[in-house]
Order: sequence, then C-alpha cells, then structure tokens
Amino acid sequence: MFTSAQWLRADLPGASPCPLFETAFPLPSLPVRATLCATAVGIYQAFVNGDRVGTALYAPGWTSYPHRLQYQTYDVTALLRPGENRLGLQAANGWAVGYLGRGNTQHIFADHIQVLAELRLEFADGSTRVVGTDGSWQVFTDRILSSEFYHGETVDFNCVRVPHGPALPDRPPQAALIPDEGVPVREVVRVSPRALIVTPRGERVLDFGQNLAGYVELRIRGRRGDRVTLSHAEVLDRDGNFYTKNLELAQCRNTYILDGEEQLCKPCFSFQGYRYVRLDEYPFDTVDLSCFVSVAVCSDLTRTGRFACGDRRINQLYRNTLWGQRSNFIDLPTDCPQRDERLGWLGDAQVFVRTAAINFRVDAFFRKWLNDLMLEQREDGALFGVVPKVPGRGTRISAAWGDAAVICPWELYMAYGNTEDLRRCFPMMKKWVDYVHSQGPAEYLWLGGDHYGDWLAADAKLSPEVRQGATQTDLIASAYFAWSTTLLIRAGEVLGEDMSAYRELLANIRRAFHAAFLRDGLPVLCPGFDAASTNRQVLPVTQTAIVLILHFGLYEGEQERRGLLERLVRMIEENGNRMTTGFVGTPYLLHVLTDHGRADKAYDLFLQEKSPSWLFSVNRGATTVWEHWDGIREDGSFWDDEKNSFNHYSYGSVFDWVYGKCLGITPLAPAYRELLLQPHPDVRLGFMEGSVHTGRGLLSVAWHYTPDGVRYEAELPPDTRATLRLPGQSPVTCGPGSYVWWGNA
Repeated sequence: MFTSAQWLRADLPGASPCPLFETAFPLPSLPVRATLCATAVGIYQAFVNGDRVGTALYAPGWTSYPHRLQYQTYDVTALLRPGENRLGLQAANGWAVGYLGRGNTQHIFADHIQVLAELRLEFADGSTRVVGTDGSWQVFTDRILSSEFYHGETVDFNCVRVPHGPALPDRPPQAALIPDEGVPVREVVRVSPRALIVTPRGERVLDFGQNLAGYVELRIRGRRGDRVTLSHAEVLDRDGNFYTKNLELAQCRNTYILDGEEQLCKPCFSFQGYRYVRLDEYPFDTVDLSCFVSVAVCSDLTRTGRFACGDRRINQLYRNTLWGQRSNFIDLPTDCPQRDERLGWLGDAQVFVRTAAINFRVDAFFRKWLNDLMLEQREDGALFGVVPKVPGRGTRISAAWGDAAVICPWELYMAYGNTEDLRRCFPMMKKWVDYVHSQGPAEYLWLGGDHYGDWLAADAKLSPEVRQGATQTDLIASAYFAWSTTLLIRAGEVLGEDMSAYRELLANIRRAFHAAFLRDGLPVLCPGFDAASTNRQVLPVTQTAIVLILHFGLYEGEQERRGLLERLVRMIEENGNRMTTGFVGTPYLLHVLTDHGRADKAYDLFLQEKSPSWLFSVNRGATTVWEHWDGIREDGSFWDDEKNSFNHYSYGSVFDWVYGKCLGITPLAPAYRELLLQPHPDVRLGFMEGSVHTGRGLLSVAWHYTPDGVRYEAELPPDTRATLRLPGQSPVTCGPGSYVWWGNA
C-alpha cells in the first residue's frame, strides 16, 4: 500500500473544477497481477487506458476526515495491454472540499483536491514494478466543468482534454489512511418516467413517479452547442407547479452542452433527491420519454426483508420505507438526500436501525459509521448530533441523539450476533453513559442541556423556530439515561464484563426518575422547572412522556402501569384516535400499546388516515416517508415553505413494530437464534406475511383470516428455536421446519 506514491494537487482556475491526473507507462510484457490502490481528498474515479475501474460511486467515501481517510483496492489486470498504458484519476470536490451543511460553506475539511494512487505490477518471473503518483503525472481538464453534491454538475461535450502541466506534489492530509471498510455506492434501481407534465406556469416537467436519490440518465443527439438543463424537485406545489424552495440553497441542477453526436448524459460526481425533473433547457419541442431514465443510487446493500398484507395503503407505506432507506443510505445514514444538508444525524439513525437491519443487510454499513462515532466522541464521552461532524450543524449534545452510541451497537448485535463488533463499540457505549452520569445538577438525572426533544411532535405549536414538542426534555433525557444504562449492562454481560456498578447506577436512576417525574402515577414537571426559561409550551403529561416511562420500564407496580396505559389510551382517543408524538415517542408508541395488551389501539393508530398518521402521507401520494406528519396539508399547502423534506426515513421505523408485534417475530437471542413468535393479527388487514433472511436461512411468518379462523404459518431456518404464543392457547416450542397452526378469528 502506497510504498512510494506522493500526494498530488492541481493548480486550476474555477470554483469547482474536476481535474484529471494521468500518467503513461510502457509494458513490454503483461503482468500476472495488477493491483491499484487509490484515494483522494474529495471524490474520484480511476481509469486504466480510458476504461473505468470498478462501478462504485463517490469513492473514497465520507469518513471523519480529521481522523481517517479510506483507500480502495482494485484488480486491474484485465485492463492492461502490451505497449503504452495510461493510468488516470479524475476527482471532484465531494464532501471534503465542496459545499457541505447549510449556508453554502465550502472547504470545511480541505481547501483543495488531492489524489494518491499506486499501481503494483507482479510478473511471471517474480519481479514487481510500481507506478505511483509523482511529479511525472500530468493534469488535464475535460468535459466536466464543475460538480458539487448540492448544486449538480455541468458537462460540455465540446470540450477536449486541455493539458495544464505537471501535477504538484502536496503535503499529506492529517487523516490516517485505512482500507475501505464501507459498502460501495452503486446504481441500484432504474425507473422510467411516468408522464410529461406541462405545469400552469408552462414548465415542462417529467414525473418519474418515485421520489429517490440518484440522477437522470438521458440519451440524446442535438446540434453542436445545444443545451440541456435539468432541475430536480420532490413535489409540485398546490397549483401543480415545480417546487424547489424546500431545497433551500441547493441548486440540484445538471447542465449538458451537446456536440452534435449522440451522448449519454448523467453526472459522475453528484446526485439529487427528486421525483420531478424540469426541462429548463431542452433543444426539441417534442420530448421522447424513452430517452430518459431515473437512476437510484445507494450503498449496495443486500435486501433481507420482504413484507405484504391485505391493505394496499400499508403495502405502499412499506415501499415508501424501503425507498427512504435506499435514498438515505448513501455511504452513511443521512437525514435527507435533497436539500443542503444530507448529514449523518444520530437521532434518525438510532430510531431506524432495527428496521434498517430487517430490510437490508446493514452490519458493514453501520460498522464504518460507528467507527467514526468512536473517533468523534469527546474524551468526556459527549457526542454531537451529526457524525461526521460538520461545523454549524448538529452542534447540540442531546439525549436520543447521543444515545445512538449505545442503541445502534446493541440493535446490530441483536440482528447479527457479532460479538466483536459489540466489543469494539463497548468503550464508546460506556463513555456515553458515564458522560450523562456526569451531568448535573442531580447525580442520577440529566437535567438541563440543549436537547432536540421530541423533535417535530404534533403536541406543540410548531414553527421554524420551535420544533421540540411539548414533552419536557429533562424527562426525555433522564429516561434515555436509564435506557442506555440498561442496554450497556446487557452488552457488558454478553462480553463478560463486571457490570455491578452499572446495575447499581440503574437502580439509582430509576429511583431518582420516579421521584422527580411521577406523582400519583402520572408524569409531572420536574421540580425546579422554570417555564419562563423555554420558548415553547411544556406539558407534564404527553403521549411521549407516558410512552417512554412504559417502554423503558420506569413505573412502579401494576397499578401505576395500568394507570399510565389507561391515560395514554384516553389521550389517543380524545385526539380522534391520533398520536401527538414526534421523533422520540413515535418509534415506541405502538410497541407500548401492544406490549401492554392494547394491540387494537395500536392498529387504530397504524390505520389512521388523518394527520398525524403514517397513512396521511400515503393518501397524499407520497412514495417515501416524510419528515413532517403533514408536510403537505389537506388543502395542498406546505407545513413550512422551506424546511420540509419529503424523504426522511425516521417514521418508517414503524416496521420494526410490524415485524416484531404484528407478525410477532421477537428475537430473544442475537441473530434470531431464539425467538418468541407471538403474532397479533387484525381482521382489518385480512392477511400479513413477512420474512427475513437471517445468517442461518430464511425466517418467515404469515397469518391469514379464513372462514375457519386465523391460519398461522411459520418457516424456521436451521439452528433456530422458537416459542409460539397464540391467543388462548398454551405456548408451543418448535425448532427448524415449516409449521401451520389455527386460531380463533
């Protein structure tokens, strides 16, 4: 790896050039093996004799650049030829150099592009040769005039390669070089356009029928100098016009200048989040839809989960969840793929991680990101809201966001059973719990701080300035303190650690929580709470407050449990069978109702069509999960004209309830080795079936309402043991194989 190569830079004019670094070398005879290692500060594509190396996009990926930078290794033996050969790297700004975070800020991690490459040649006689980046490499520019993730790409097919002289040797970046540990981003799905729309403003707009992250591929022949400019948007406004305000400062525009020959137009170093594409410039009066295709890009994850039921709306919600995950799993878990953000928010990742691991194989994907969490964790254990850290974004140290340091490793362990992954993360988990423990003024509570709260909850008047919901953040923070301590203890027990001190800590947290936040069996405002110190309404009893108390087991005794459940159900019913929860309460709400004997009420919420609900967006034509429950209101207006994403996956976390409670697949041991099968059918859905490819084979469960009752089916893979619990029947233990049971409707 990089035994003699030098870091190179290019001295080029322009705001966002895409330099091509290239060298030539002779080969009197072909090697038996040729291995290329390459990386960049920025992003790159490698070429051998003009042929693209590999199929991955946006290499070397986004890591915590102050700490580490990945490099990729390729076998390029088949691309070499006798005689002269050419090796090149074309690079763009990417995350490290380009615009990142809101405010159109550039150069957050570096002020210029750098590349490093080394080709190792091994010959039949045992000799070797190395071709690495050095002062002999030349710099060129070509048809890619500019490229940015947020703003798009400009390509001029009339431009010939222009030499700019030798590449300049450069100082190495401070980041340590590491082998690629992520999952490569690739083109994963191709979507044809559904229709050409002419809007009331007279705009020509392509509707691809699916919101996604990727780009449009266009095959076209125009006259020399003709221009094609494509702008991207997620939605149309209430009048049917193209709408881009929610992109904020991101331009999301690709431009191609044609040369008279047929060309395949698509960006190399950019992607957009969109469903609709406006033809800002197009050389023909007639638009041939067959020339266009929408290409979805995503980390190339293996699909593991399948689901269907008897309600087309729920099936659409499931598809929306899959597309939300695809759109936001581009090298790291992001919040959204369209506006000037696209960052690794911890809160979104932790609420969705269980669902993510059902839908796709995500252990390697999360391993890379969790390694960055460990590197960016402060010495005192604190974590900011965004990793990799971006100045000015995610600057709060917040409960439910920082708790990703504990929740994500534990959920991944339960999904895949990798003890070494858990062991590697254990120090980070411990440091986070210790950090929370160190926060005053009460030793066993987390009081004060600047938290995100129950983000975007519907129980407070929301505005662009106030988004935290009505639940007191002290209660949320202290409840998560208890939960992370609980999971830390479980992890430590798996790893054989002495957890006695943390078991004592948990007992003290529970006592302190109950004394501070519960009175007469219901939540109260923490003693000393100062209403004047906050810019929002804070209520003692909210759906989220009760949900956290019940889900994290912070109540005392059966009477208190029953009283909390009754109050929660009453609050839901008084709100028209609707929830008021946000990012913190929603993931646990249906679990709590089902676990405490009110699966009927959980289904009422799941099937609710009025906002706030999962099906409200489905009925509004959504093809991904929205950031806001009512991102587009019934009258067609927007929740907010600008801060409004229509491709956020967080609320798609409801599908871990669907799998865990509706289908009843509850792992009792990691990697589905031991299960509780306790389905909760509902006649309103008619049937439900779902499966997960585990490490030992296919696990599938189904139930169907028939005239003779409810038919339950299960298929258990090898080395799996399950306990079946059906309503009104004694538990049954079963091993690998196929099963059918009957129950009363």
